[in-house]
Amino acid sequence: MKNHKKFVLNRKIILYIAISLDGYIADENGNVDWLEQYANIEDTDYEEFYKTIDTVIMGRKTYDQVLSFGKYPYQNVKSYVYSNTKIGFDENVEFTNTLPKELVRTLKKQSGKHIWLIGGADLIHHFIENNLIDEYQITILPVILGRGIPLFKSGNHRIGLELLSKKNVKDAVTLIYKKN
Repeated sequence: MKNHKKFVLNRKIILYIAISLDGYIADENGNVDWLEQYANIEDTDYEEFYKTIDTVIMGRKTYDQVLSFGKYPYQNVKSYVYSNTKIGFDENVEFTNTLPKELVRTLKKQSGKHIWLIGGADLIHHFIENNLIDEYQITILPVILGRGIPLFKSGNHRIGLELLSKKNVKDAVTLIYKKN
């Protein structure tokens, strides 16, 4: 009789995000409308990246913002939304308030593709503080917002990273790092 072990991929938590040159993921009101002018940058890796994931994690404010853009774009992947007020499911996502460390541990035990940490800032900060991000894919866009919601909050502890690749597309630069 053959031994049929279930193959478990080495799933990674990937922060895939765009920032302004001065390090903001949103303006001071939480808006990301400034990203629209860069939506048509040719040769982006989004489609290729999206094929590598089967799970997304985001905060409730980010989820509400995504819904404001129209149809929910992540219907074909498992979606978790962190919320202090909602629990259960809606037509798109599972709401959770499980500690990120516990959710990550559970997801990494399951077979599947990689996991995309979409945002927002508070959730990203919590993942950074707990060293839960395996890979940082950050696209720096050629705009200075002057103020807004920073990707990296002060108070994060030091995390060593290794540059895996860099890519220049028009005026944007994408940097991919893995944690040491």
